[in-house]
Amino acid sequence: MKRYLSVWFPDWPLTRLRRKRFALNTLRTRADGPETRLPFVLTEAGPSGLVVAAANHRAQTLGISPGLGFTDARARAPKLHAEEIDRTADAEALDRLAHWMIRFTPLIAIDGVDAVMLETTGCAHLHGGEAAMMANIATMLEQNALPHQMGLAGTAGAASALARATPGKALEEGGEEAGLAGLPVTALRLSSDAVQLLKRFGLTRIGQLYGIDRKALARRFQSKAAAESVLMRLDQALGLRHEPLDPLRPAPLKSARLACPEPIATSEAIRIGLQQLVADLCGDLTAWGQGAREFVLHAFRADGTRSSVSVRTAQPVRTAKHIIRLFGERIDTIDPGFGIDLLMLEAHRTGLMETSAAALSGDLAASDTDDVALSALADRITARLGSGAVQIARPQESHIPEVAEPRIAFEGAIPDKPASSRQAGPRPIRIFERPERIRVLAEVPDGPPLHFVWRRVTRRVVRADGPERISPEWWKHSSAPPPATSPKGAERKWLAPKLDKRADANLIAEAREALSREDPGEPIYPLSRARDYYRVEDETGRRYWLFRDGLYGDGRGGAPDWYMQGLFA
Repeated sequence: MKRYLSVWFPDWPLTRLRRKRFALNTLRTRADGPETRLPFVLTEAGPSGLVVAAANHRAQTLGISPGLGFTDARARAPKLHAEEIDRTADAEALDRLAHWMIRFTPLIAIDGVDAVMLETTGCAHLHGGEAAMMANIATMLEQNALPHQMGLAGTAGAASALARATPGKALEEGGEEAGLAGLPVTALRLSSDAVQLLKRFGLTRIGQLYGIDRKALARRFQSKAAAESVLMRLDQALGLRHEPLDPLRPAPLKSARLACPEPIATSEAIRIGLQQLVADLCGDLTAWGQGAREFVLHAFRADGTRSSVSVRTAQPVRTAKHIIRLFGERIDTIDPGFGIDLLMLEAHRTGLMETSAAALSGDLAASDTDDVALSALADRITARLGSGAVQIARPQESHIPEVAEPRIAFEGAIPDKPASSRQAGPRPIRIFERPERIRVLAEVPDGPPLHFVWRRVTRRVVRADGPERISPEWWKHSSAPPPATSPKGAERKWLAPKLDKRADANLIAEAREALSREDPGEPIYPLSRARDYYRVEDETGRRYWLFRDGLYGDGRGGAPDWYMQGLFA
């Protein structure tokens, strides 16, 4: 049976604001601000004006509670201090706190706007049992000045109810019905309108809902949705209806933890701890016959924050030396803060590993490429330069150069070249993903240019070879619609005109003139044109791969354009 731990933070917006001011050194002590010494509230816009969203203890003693109009609150406390609540900052702070609590269990979800839910199934033994785990969590939260209440049960709804009504209590497996019977209905996470309606019927305890006929209870509510919400929360708390948990992050297949007897603050200490974690994690992966393609190192600091670094590999690995080498340059990026008291290493994107003995010599190898060594090299380059630094060309069926070899991230293996692929002519070592336009200064109608400008530099052609003509892929572009910016009268239908003798002669002449006009910009129509490729060399010995997009008089636009496609070595 699953176990859930709910950690509720009463008056979370006030706690977040107090911690922020203390961290910015705007207060001398933790109790110097108006939110603790004087009546203080946080306000937000309501249907009829400003309302109180949160009130400190001093304001609550004066009868000010959340939901009260700000005007009424000011009447009860003339010296009331107020600020506007920042819901976005509160949510972000709660999210950071939830990620820090991953040190206790990998499955954590945000519960409302002021609580987190931890699924502790199978994790309590790591902390000496459920009671010791709750005590450990309470100690760490108290050290970071985070007021909280906790509850532990076999369902998330029951744990949440315990945290709000009887903090610190843990129910045994199957004890939810008896343990929740005496708690108030407000602990079921119901809306304020539903709670008021239940109290009007005299239903103030959860146990009173057990014996009431469900249809009779539903009839007492004005809407079917409101009644269903009460029954749903009751069933979820009792385990009669499943309540899905939406964790912040997927749980890793394997992880290793290392608690530090004393907080550490040096890169060398982190590196020593990483070596031990990698050894433990690789041992577990080996026992499972698996490897991982992503490793994440979490450093949990003593001040309630964490720092994480990750590395990825092209293929599943479990070699400790290789993993430590990938983390080598990233350990220095971990900020220890006031000290790190826990290190955790997780393995993600796991999978079975293909293991085979290495060939005795290159002549006996099945392939000229050592995939393992190639993947290790790609991993080291990626760890230094970042994700996507290593790319390969993936051949596919097309004569268009930038389409025939698209660049993809290296995934540990080189794809096979299609058997039917055709290499019509020599290709440069580097092909641009998007051809770059060049300006031709001296053009030969059916040959390469004599001078051209590329990237603001004029280059003179001294040698040339070509052309290699690549025809357009007509089956992909024959039905392409004309662009919305086509000039009036220059629609695609004029390319093969079937003129009506009754049409206006001036309109026909205008359309034909627009089609035949030489346009130095983009073609009028999104129609593919034939390309003539040339290998050219300038006076400095640099070699380029150029092409002319379009032919003179091809009826597919204006004058041809020239582009730079690639560079030769």
